[in-house]
Amino acid sequence: MTPPPSGPVCAGASQYASFPTFTSYVRARGPVLLRTARSLTANPSDAEDLLQTALAKTFVAWERIEDHRALDGYVRRALLNTRTSQWRKRKVEEFACEELPEPAGLPEPDPAERQVLHDAMWRAVLKLPERQRQMVVLRYYEDLSEAQTAEVLGVSVGTVKSAVSRALGKLREDPELTPVR
Repeated sequence: MTPPPSGPVCAGASQYASFPTFTSYVRARGPVLLRTARSLTANPSDAEDLLQTALAKTFVAWERIEDHRALDGYVRRALLNTRTSQWRKRKVEEFACEELPEPAGLPEPDPAERQVLHDAMWRAVLKLPERQRQMVVLRYYEDLSEAQTAEVLGVSVGTVKSAVSRALGKLREDPELTPVR
């Protein structure tokens, strides 16, 4: 290993700095270590807590750390270990139970109302010009893609898109369907 550079301060010289006290280390390297902590968590407040915990662990071991040039690595390892421990200890909000706790769903619509809606929609579709009606039926009743509809009718995909768009516009304006919306 090469000795620390001497002379004017240069980029990277801080990694060779000797920190006589823990406080001087935290003051000098705190912002860099906070960036590392922020990369480990999604929340900036959690990153600050994570760094504080890692620095507390470093403070306890301060006298045992022989090479103060390796302090950043020590703190980074403490950050990773602490974050891993937090992740492993997270509270699980799911529990096994005998019955599924399904929420009460929306009440089923009255079958008569569904039939009235179905009939009104079908009457509105029957009012469309034949070509638009064919495309709407293939797209929405038969559930074909635009490409499949174009292939069945022997037209381009663009023709299907524009015709279906015009047909849907007419359906939106149909007075029989206005109360449904």
